[in-house]
This record gives sequence, C-alpha cells and structure tokens, in this order.
Amino acid sequence: MAHSAMSGSGTTSGDDPLQTAVWRLRSRACWADAAALIDPTTADASLQRAALLVERCLYTEQGWAEAEGALRTAEALAQSDDERGAAACERGQLAYAATLLGVRDRADEARAALGRAAALITPGASGRAVLDFRRGLLAENLSRSPQAARAAYRRAHAGATAHADPLLLSFTWRHLAGLALRDGELAEARHGFGESLRIREELGFLVGTAPALASLADAESEPEASRLRAEAGRLYRLLGGVPTWLARQLAPPAASA
Repeated sequence: MAHSAMSGSGTTSGDDPLQTAVWRLRSRACWADAAALIDPTTADASLQRAALLVERCLYTEQGWAEAEGALRTAEALAQSDDERGAAACERGQLAYAATLLGVRDRADEARAALGRAAALITPGASGRAVLDFRRGLLAENLSRSPQAARAAYRRAHAGATAHADPLLLSFTWRHLAGLALRDGELAEARHGFGESLRIREELGFLVGTAPALASLADAESEPEASRLRAEAGRLYRLLGGVPTWLARQLAPPAASA
C-alpha cells in the first residue's frame, strides 16, 4: 500500500521499528530527519519520503525544492495505478500548499493532479480517503466552495473510519468542525474540534496538537478560550514556531478603538 504522510504508521507498539522512529520524528516537526531514515529505492518508500517532505512544506513554508525532487523520484518509481495515483495526490498537495501559502499560484496544477489521482486510485482504497480530504481542502480554501468541501470531508471521514485511520480522522473532524463554526453551529464545532484534539493527543501528534488547541479555542468562550490558546502558544514555541501559519491564529485580538 502506498504511504501518505496524512495516514502514517508507527503509532502503535506493534509497528515496524523504522516506522515508529519515522513517526516520532515527524510528529515532533523533524520531517527532514524522518525522511533521512527512508531509503527511497522502492515505490512505497519513495512515496513515503516524498509525502513527508511535502508535509514539511505545508507546515514550515520551506523545503520546496527538496520536496519536488523527492516527488519526481516517487513518480519515476511508481508502477501500479495506486502508486501513480498516490504520487499524483502528493503532487496535488504540494501545488495546493504553494498556492495557499502564497509561494506561487499552482491551483490549476493542484486540481489537475488530484483529478488524475481520482482516476487512478481504486475506489474504497485507503488512499482514496486521503484524496477526498485533499479535494475538500481545495474546495474550501482555493475554490471557496464550502458545500463541496463539506461533501468531500464527509467522504474522507467515512473512508478514514472504514480503514481505521485515526490520524486522518483528526483532520476530517477538525475541518468539518471549522465549517460548522463558520455556520454558527457552536456545539457541533466544539465536538469536532474536541475529537480532533483528543485523537492527536492520544497519537502523540505534537505538531498537530497546537492547531487543534487553537481551533477549539475559537469555538469556546472565556476563560477557556484563553487557556486553550495559551497552551497552543506554548507548544508552538516549543516546536520553534511550527506550523508557521498558526502565528496569525494565536495573535491576540486587536484592541478596540
């Protein structure tokens, strides 16, 4: 099965020691160190390495050239439709990240790559859930279509549940909750953000815990909101200011004139 940084292994005691080491580094924002442990000589390994470096770009806004190189290797080694589809999915995610973070407008490339992935990845495969989630991100943040995003996130949520993928569930819970918050559904938003935070804490996904805390804070009232935001800020500083985009969410509200 092709690896994706969205749904990595290594989170349970019975996992392969290499995957456990990769997960521990990745969860602490050490993507380059995690990638260095992987020998990209097979399609599966090269896809996992590329996925880690693509994820680093989204969280740090750095390492674009290295991610591109790893992705080209993964594309060259891919043999099966699922492997080619997984590589296309990572290509789409990298183009999405570059567009979202203002590095370069690659929205058309992102849509084309994810469309190619949809044509290659077998329906019902675990990689399909990751693809659905990423298509939701495009719909929400680039196409500004919350209805399409919600439908894609729900498909991803169902797929993550079917494949027992808790890490992906933490992402689908969080983004569905974000749409609920936008619609003023506070109870639904708190529940979703709370589930996302619970899963990430259970998995030890430290780099994803600060964003989960900050999102839950946005749905809570004071003084709980300030407590959650302060905890998110502590973790953010502990990890050296990663993810970079969280700084805007953690900024104190502007004083009223």
